[in-house]
Amino acid sequence: MDPKPYIKGRGAQRNVHNRFFELSHDMRDDFLEFCQKEGEEADNNKTLYLETFPKTIVNKVESPDVGMMYSMNAYQGCEHGCIYCYARNSHEYWGYSAGLDFERRILVKKEAPKLLENQLKKKSWKAQPIVMSGNTDCYQPAEKQFEITRKCLEIFLKYKHPVGIITKNALILRDLDLLKALAKDNLIGVNVSITSLSEDTRRILEPRTATIKRRLETVKILSDNGIPVNVMLAPIIPSINSHEILPLAKATADHGAVSIGHTIVRLNGAIGEIFTDWIKTAMPDRADKVLHQIESCHGGSLNDSRYGTRMRGEGKIAEQINTLVKLARHKYFKSKGMPRLNIDLHEQFKDGQLKLF
Repeated sequence: MDPKPYIKGRGAQRNVHNRFFELSHDMRDDFLEFCQKEGEEADNNKTLYLETFPKTIVNKVESPDVGMMYSMNAYQGCEHGCIYCYARNSHEYWGYSAGLDFERRILVKKEAPKLLENQLKKKSWKAQPIVMSGNTDCYQPAEKQFEITRKCLEIFLKYKHPVGIITKNALILRDLDLLKALAKDNLIGVNVSITSLSEDTRRILEPRTATIKRRLETVKILSDNGIPVNVMLAPIIPSINSHEILPLAKATADHGAVSIGHTIVRLNGAIGEIFTDWIKTAMPDRADKVLHQIESCHGGSLNDSRYGTRMRGEGKIAEQINTLVKLARHKYFKSKGMPRLNIDLHEQFKDGQLKLF
């Protein structure tokens, strides 16, 4: 019996220890053998949605190199299961593992629209773009059931407040009516994440995300409807998708994107252990090569937490990646860029309708 079969449809292949817990849970081989003999499931691999009750929903972003001032997240944890996701570590604060728990224990904030409206109505609030999905994808599978993101977009539209979206799910097209209405007043900017043109790569890196074809179609449909789209080629992982930078840039430009962004993968916190375990199972033939090349981008470590260098890396491989992205921008996005969102309308609509006097 293979004591550790590959879990299809998931990124992480196990739960790792939560650094805030003294005790840990381990799936032992003798237990797996017992379950096989008894015809029982050791793990049913199902996703659970758990409601949580935050007091606020808008977060001020302190990191100087993230590119946003405020963010909000309707969900904690993400069923997309992207193996490299930096947000995995945040699940430990909720008492769960950054591994499989991050993908299978999704915390749902049903009160998010109400909390957002309360924030936008405050006399002290001055409009600045609020980015949905600063941590986890606001259009992950849970959104199809709970529609929290759509309700929040209705609030942004009601109060004429600028909003940014980061997603890799074509479900965003469900809300095209609201996005078009926001775009009329330059209140919306969308960032679509596309990390590869290969479906084989996408399936193991990002197992429950929209296909590459659907994501490119999403970029085109949004762009054709006057909604500005930036494509995030992120993260770039040496020897996995680093060779695709120019083809990715061309494909996104051909589908109407006005700009691209990128980061070089960094495996901070528990993600280093999760990624290492995953790649040795999913890509055993190149695991050591990839891990060593990631380390070469971060001074011999899988992670670099220094502001200014953590996103772009250092060394020859990082320099080659950053140069290719610069070349791609010059070749396919010259004289293009995302517009600055409108922050001037909100004050007139703070009570939900236009102030005449």
